[in-house]
Amino acid sequence: QVQLVESGGGLVQAGGSLRLSCAASGSFYVVKVMGWYRQAPGKQRELVATITSGGDTNYADSVKGRFTISTDNAKNTVYLQMNSLKPEDAAVYYCNAEISRPPWAAATNYWGQGTQVTVSS
Repeated sequence: QVQLVESGGGLVQAGGSLRLSCAASGSFYVVKVMGWYRQAPGKQRELVATITSGGDTNYADSVKGRFTISTDNAKNTVYLQMNSLKPEDAAVYYCNAEISRPPWAAATNYWGQGTQVTVSS
């Protein structure tokens, strides 16, 4: 069974920074893509950033230049460094991973439980 465990959310003033972490645990799997999505009240879940196992990254236009996604492949952990936070960044942030389990199988999407990010103006 695969689990994604997130940490690092909280309350920060506008202009401040937060770092989110998400660790994938389980057995006999290959992580192909990891990423972060967010959902604000009354809005649809949206992509924030993704990173492939090869290191290719993709960002939402709204966070480019402010957020940085990175991974520690040895630990199957993905990070999201969020700088210059704005009130509109407030949302529940969800970790996502596309995982093949066993390694030769087609990838399946897994989600973390979500972590709240609140930005005060």
